[in-house]
Amino acid sequence: MKVIIAGGGSVGRYTAEELVAAGHDVLLIENDRAVFRDYGKAEEAKGVRWYLGDACDVEVLRAAGVTEADVVAAVTGDDEDNLVVSLLAKQEFGAPRVIARVNNPKNHWMFNEMWGIDVAVSTPHLITSLVQEAVSVGNFVKLMDFAGGKAELAEVTLADNSPACDKTLKDLKFPRSATVVA
Repeated sequence: MKVIIAGGGSVGRYTAEELVAAGHDVLLIENDRAVFRDYGKAEEAKGVRWYLGDACDVEVLRAAGVTEADVVAAVTGDDEDNLVVSLLAKQEFGAPRVIARVNNPKNHWMFNEMWGIDVAVSTPHLITSLVQEAVSVGNFVKLMDFAGGKAELAEVTLADNSPACDKTLKDLKFPRSATVVA
């Protein structure tokens, strides 16, 4: 899979390294020359390709090869930049899948299909969900929204006395719209 990541900070670098280790082709776009200089060569030695430029610029995205990308991830530390990169990737270049990082939880409402975003990732929301899960065993915990809130990723932890315990997934009745992943 070909992945383009906008943002060479710690989130972008770590994500890129993990994806390369899993066998994916990754290009990281970074605008800050100091970050590019300090990390670019070390990351390229790990298989992560780097491109110096502003991912909010259509020509930079074109030169970086966004038209061939399977996934574009906007993970800069700036919500406005992530929105612009997402919109350009989806609307201008037709990226099949766009993932965007939400830095300020108050901006989460904007990270939707109108901005070309398929999946919005908000660290505070994920942490909140995981904390709630830790204190609410036996409950349904929503982890992330997809498709502008039309779908969600959730985790269900069964209480010890749940009627679903000791049953196989095929024996449980799920709504037709549900997809079970493990």
